[in-house]
Amino acid sequence: QDGRKPANPAFWWVNDEGEEVKWSFEELGSLSRKAANVLSEACGLQAGDRVIAVLPRVPEWWLLNVACMRAGIVFIPGTSQLTAKDISYRLQASKAKCIITNDTLAPAVEPVLPGSQFLKSKLLVGKGSRDGWLNLKELL
Repeated sequence: QDGRKPANPAFWWVNDEGEEVKWSFEELGSLSRKAANVLSEACGLQAGDRVIAVLPRVPEWWLLNVACMRAGIVFIPGTSQLTAKDISYRLQASKAKCIITNDTLAPAVEPVLPGSQFLKSKLLVGKGSRDGWLNLKELL
């Protein structure tokens, strides 16, 4: 419109099926502020609290990483290949107050959660829903 070329994206993700997610710096800023509010308000987290993310590298992985930086929350990444024993150990050792995963991995994560006395909230990334889990998409 005004003769300037469009800005380079801040974030550009493409999966194996060719699906794309492209966020400008403005969009990433806005989304990460909203996600930080979800973590602070809906999940009840404060600066210094720890979050474990057991997720594949989906766009929300990066969004939540930036949101944690904004809110002063410690982001602990976990690969989707972690076993129940690995997740349980990480929850206890880190004293994480929140766990984030997707609807595909939640069934593998859920059995170890009752043993974690520090866990306050569970956040689900994706379209699905599960009892006792907050849904990031809905909260954003």
